Amino acid sequence: MDYKEEQSNEIEALDSIYCGELEILEKEPFYKFDIPIKSEEYELDSGNGLACRLEFTYTPKYPDEPLIVTIEDEENFDEGDAEKLMQYLEEQIKENLGTVMVFTLVSAAQEWLNVQWDQTKLSREENAAKKLKAEEEAERKRFEGTRVTVETFLRWKEKFNEETGINKKRELAEKEGKKLTGRELFMTDKTLDQSDLKFLDDGKKRDAVKVDESLFQNLEDLDLDDEDDDDDPDFNPDDSDDSA
Repeated sequence: MDYKEEQSNEIEALDSIYCGELEILEKEPFYKFDIPIKSEEYELDSGNGLACRLEFTYTPKYPDEPLIVTIEDEENFDEGDAEKLMQYLEEQIKENLGTVMVFTLVSAAQEWLNVQWDQTKLSREENAAKKLKAEEEAERKRFEGTRVTVETFLRWKEKFNEETGINKKRELAEKEGKKLTGRELFMTDKTLDQSDLKFLDDGKKRDAVKVDESLFQNLEDLDLDDEDDDDDPDFNPDDSDDSA
């Protein structure tokens, strides 16, 4: 077989098929040329579609031996796309040994770009949907408040008592034997912790409890009487009977 003649005939045919697109880079010792390819949805400078150049170099015994193919000037390729395309082209070369194959390789590469672009679009859409869902979930949690467990409630209550000075007042009152106010008694009543824990445990059996911590921030403003009505010197039980 006259390999040089076979190669020259293929170049002539390719130049006719890809008129104005095929560019001959070298003629000696063997033809070196490139052909641009792109996916159907490719638009220049738009970020849409995939494109590249396939660079071919004939070898001494082509087409009975593989020719050299490289991928140049990739556009909008994701990481690893060029390697995948090259592997695909190598498989096509093995399958077509013995016949001129550049047209077959170019057609196969263009089809690969179309399929890969569809997959790329789907992947990008899925990632965008996941990101939007995560943002919506974060926004929902921000408005719902904090999900409360036994452990988080106890930590919050201890922190709240420290910040409001309740713990210090209780310790000071115990040292000096002073009587705490009604509000202070309410805030330091250990039985309240137990009732709260029971409430949380009951809630676990149904649904998770969600509490807006901001509702507790105004407890400082509660105006609870420091003394019981029985300690009021002006209180007269008989007055209540008369009014009845």
